[in-house]
Amino acid sequence: MTNTVGRPTPADPTPGAAPPDQTPSPVVRNLPPDLGPDAVGIFEGMSFLISNRVGDVPPGSIGGLVHHDTRLLNRWELTLDDAPLLVLAAGLVHDYSASFFLANAELPGLAANTVGVRRHRFIGEHVHERIVLQCFERKPVPVRLRLAVGTDFADLFEIKESVRDRSALITRDHAADGSGLTFRYTNGGFSVCAEVRVDTPATRVEGDDLVWDLELRPNETWRCNVTVPLELWPLDAAPVRRRFEEVFLGAPAGPEGQDHGIEVRRRIPRLRDGSELLRDVYDRSVSDLVAMRIYKDLRKEPEFRTKLLRIGRGDDPLLLCSAGLPWFLTIFGRDMLITAYQMIAFWQDLAYGVLVMLATHQATEWDDFRDAEPGKIMHEMRRGELTQLGLKPHSRYYGTADATQLWLILLSEYWRWTGDDQLVVALREHLDAALRWIDEYGDLDGDGYVEYATRSPQGLGNQCWRDSWNGVLFANGIVPYLPIATCELQGYSYDAKLRVAELADGPLADPALAQRLRTEAGALYERFNRDFWIDDRGGYYAVGLDGDKQRIDSLTSNLGHLLWSGIVPPDRARILAHQLLSDQLFSGWGVRTTASSDPAFNPIGYHMGTVWPHDNSIIVHGLARYGFREEANRIVMAMLEAAKHSNGRLPEAFSGYDRSLGRSPVQYPTACNPQAWASGAPLLFLRTVLGLDAVDGQVRLDPVVPAPLGRILLTGSNAFGKRWDIEAVGDQADIRLSGS
Repeated sequence: MTNTVGRPTPADPTPGAAPPDQTPSPVVRNLPPDLGPDAVGIFEGMSFLISNRVGDVPPGSIGGLVHHDTRLLNRWELTLDDAPLLVLAAGLVHDYSASFFLANAELPGLAANTVGVRRHRFIGEHVHERIVLQCFERKPVPVRLRLAVGTDFADLFEIKESVRDRSALITRDHAADGSGLTFRYTNGGFSVCAEVRVDTPATRVEGDDLVWDLELRPNETWRCNVTVPLELWPLDAAPVRRRFEEVFLGAPAGPEGQDHGIEVRRRIPRLRDGSELLRDVYDRSVSDLVAMRIYKDLRKEPEFRTKLLRIGRGDDPLLLCSAGLPWFLTIFGRDMLITAYQMIAFWQDLAYGVLVMLATHQATEWDDFRDAEPGKIMHEMRRGELTQLGLKPHSRYYGTADATQLWLILLSEYWRWTGDDQLVVALREHLDAALRWIDEYGDLDGDGYVEYATRSPQGLGNQCWRDSWNGVLFANGIVPYLPIATCELQGYSYDAKLRVAELADGPLADPALAQRLRTEAGALYERFNRDFWIDDRGGYYAVGLDGDKQRIDSLTSNLGHLLWSGIVPPDRARILAHQLLSDQLFSGWGVRTTASSDPAFNPIGYHMGTVWPHDNSIIVHGLARYGFREEANRIVMAMLEAAKHSNGRLPEAFSGYDRSLGRSPVQYPTACNPQAWASGAPLLFLRTVLGLDAVDGQVRLDPVVPAPLGRILLTGSNAFGKRWDIEAVGDQADIRLSGS
C-alpha cells in the first residue's frame, strides 16, 4: 500500500484559470514524509491506522490513527531503552489487523536479539494493541519500555497538505496511576477526544510517554493491552466488537462479536473453479470489498426513517462501501455507484444501500459553496473539523456532474436484477428530481449537454471521473475553459433516459414519461454524434467541449464509456474498438487514460496516461455490448495478469508504461490500495466474460470464456431473490438454481 496523496484536493488549480497560451503547472506542496513502500495500514469502516514496518508512527509523518477524518494519534512509537526496535517480520493478518515481530538492537550491556517484542493490533469498536516482551537471556534483564504518544487532531485535508498547530488548544490528562492518557481539543462547535488506556499501568508518565521500568526474568513473558476507544458517529451502526483471541488465535466470536463481514461474504457468490489466477483475483477483490463495507443506521434520523419505512426495509441498517484506503474511507457518490454496478449481477444488497443513502442526501436547494443544485446526487461527505466549522463544503459536497445519471442507471440495473417495483415507486420523487437536474441545472447554457463549472472557492474544477486539475486537457496540454461538457457525461445522460423510460413503461406506469424520455434521448444521440466526433487520427470522439464549444481533442479511454452507454452508432463502434486496442491507448496491461501519441501524455500522470482498473472494466463491458468479445477478453486477461504482480489485488491505478518495458506493471506512487471500484473491476470482468445479464425477469448467459480461464463455476449468485449456480467453458454455459 502507499501512504501519500492520492486524488488532488480542491486546492488544485481550476480549469480555465490560465490564459489560452499558457498551461499552469501543478501546485507544489511540501508534503509530510510517507512511511515507505512497506508501510502497514489497517482499517475498519471509516477508521484507519498506518504505521511503518516497526509498527511506529513517527511524528511529522503522513501516518497515524485517523477516525472520521480526524487524526487522533500522530505519534505512536515503541522503544526499548530509548532505542528503536529491529524488524524481524511484519504484515497484515486481516484488513483490520496486523502483527509485528521485533527485537532489541545492540545496547550497552544488552546484546541484540536478547528481548523479543511482539505487537498485535486490530480495529473494531476501538483500536487494540497487545505488546508482548519475552526475555531470552539466562539472567534477569532490566529494560525500560517506552510508548511515546502524540496527537495533532489534524483534519484529513490537512494531513495531505500542511497541518495547523493546535497545541495551545489541546489539553492533557494523565492518569495518576499510569493507566492512561487523555487528549482533548475544542474549537467552536468542534470537539474531539483521544484516549489511550493500558491494562498494565506504566511505572510513570513522562510528558506524553508511558514508561515501564521492567526486570525480565529468563524466559519470562510480559504483556500489556493498549486500547484507543473510537467514538460512534450518530448515523453509524455499531461496529464489530472484536477480541484478541478471535482475531489472532482463531477463537469463536461471542454473541456481541459476530463479524458482519462473515455474513456478507457468505451472501456473495463463490468462484469454485476456473484458473487459479482468476480465483485469486476474484477472492481478493471480494475480500477487499467486504472489508470496505460501511453500515449506516438511518433509523436514527426521523426524516430518513419515514422514507425507509415507505420502502419497506425500515429496520435494516444500510450497507454501503467506502471508496478506498487511506484517504477515501467515506461516502463517495460516483465511486459507490460504479462499485455497486460492478457487483450487481452477483449481489444486489450494496446497490440497494447506495441508492437509498444517496437518495436521502439528494440536494434540494441551490448552494454555491457546496456546488449543489436541486436534484443533484452527492459527491462526497466528510466529518472533520474544517468541514464541521464550515471551512470546507464537504458536509455534503455535490461537485460531480455524473453521479446523478449514474444513480438513475444503477436504479434501473437494480430493478432489472431484482424486479423490485416497490423501491422504484418509492424513489419516484428522487428519480423525477434527478431527471430535472439533467435537463435544467446540469445543462448550464441550454445547449442540450450536461456540463460543469464549480461555483465554490473550495470546489473541484473538474467534476467528471477525471477529476484532477489536469484530468481534461487539449491534446497539446492546454487547459480548457469552463464550463466543460465531457463526452461520457452525455453518454451517461443518454443511457439514463432510456433506462428510466423502461421504468416508466414498467413499475412507474407512466407512458407519457417514457415517450418523452425516448424522444429526448434520440435527439441527444443525433446531436452528440454530430458535435463530438473528430475525423482526424482515424476517427474518435473529443473528450469534451470547452466553454467556447471547442472540441477538446485528447484521445482518451473515455471512448469505452461511450460504448458502455450505447450512444455510439455501430459503424463507429468498430473504429473505437480499434482505437482502444491500439498501441497508443493499450499499454499491454490495460487501456491508458490518455493516448501515448498525445503531447500531454504522462504515464505517471493521474489521469493523463495511467491505467485504471475501474475504467477498464467499463471499457470491457462497452466493447462486449457491441459484440467485440475478443477485444474485451484481451483487456480482461491483461488486467488479471497485472493483478498477479500485486498479490491478486488491482490498485486504484498503475502507471501507463508499455508492457514491453518490464515484466510487471509499474506502480503508481500514490494509488489508493485497496480501492472499491478497482476491487469491483474483476467482478464486472467476470460478468462480461460470462455474458451474464438480466432481461425481462430472466438470467441470461452468453459466454466467451478465454481459454486460459478454463471452466468457470460460480455458486450462489443472486438474482430475483434466488441463488443460482453458473457454469461456463468457452461458449457453452449452464445456469441452475443452487441446490438443484
